[in-house]
Amino acid sequence: MKKTHIFGVVVIAVAIGIIISTAGDASKYVTFDEAFSLASNGSDKKVHVIGELKKDASNQVVGVKYNPGLDPNFLAFTLVDDNKEAKEVVCYQPPASMTDFEKSEKVVVIGRVIEDQFVASEILMKCPSKYEEREIQANSGKKVSEL
Repeated sequence: MKKTHIFGVVVIAVAIGIIISTAGDASKYVTFDEAFSLASNGSDKKVHVIGELKKDASNQVVGVKYNPGLDPNFLAFTLVDDNKEAKEVVCYQPPASMTDFEKSEKVVVIGRVIEDQFVASEILMKCPSKYEEREIQANSGKKVSEL
């Protein structure tokens, strides 16, 4: 075999190894019930939970505990998952903008259950202003829909 063929086989083998190793780290979307069930069965893999921040009757976010003067690296909030189950989520890396966090339409928390508490390592937010449909005037005078 030529050296280029051997090099090609090695590159392909390394690529396959990387794909297999990253596939094992992939987390899945679950509800709080499933996350706590996985944890009780001994799983320590990260999972994604989608939900909305808990709101009161006047549509104001409730249950957010964040005091940057006391501890800027601690955030606790109540998240309501797709099954309407509300759980407190703790995160030690709060988002940069708490205003955007409280305005978010949907929240995805990535983390695991530790000692009967969901601890998020990442928080992803869907802000409604970024996804509202707007109409703009094009140079031709026609209205064009933009996302």
